[in-house]
Amino acid sequence: MNKARRHFTPQEKVAALKRHLLEGTPISDLCDELGMAPNLFYRWQKDLFENAHRAFDNGRKAKAVEDAKDQRIERLEAKLQRKNEVLAELMEEHTQLKKDLGEL
Repeated sequence: MNKARRHFTPQEKVAALKRHLLEGTPISDLCDELGMAPNLFYRWQKDLFENAHRAFDNGRKAKAVEDAKDQRIERLEAKLQRKNEVLAELMEEHTQLKKDLGEL
């Protein structure tokens, strides 16, 4: 009949992968011992190698990128503020000139 599906914890998966990769235990022996198909073990191994970079990601690069982005935003906001001030001055002078010339 149907066997009940067995669910392995992340710690169990890592332990099995370690035994194979570090101790050299054959996959067939591990799969027999754990009662699982070899293709499941290979899927775990694939997942490990595809996501291993996350173990070394300490967030420093992301923080530096975020800080640079924040600094750029601050510079652009200051530039925009200055542009608005200059534009306001020009509009004020333009309005005063029109009043002086009697156009308003």
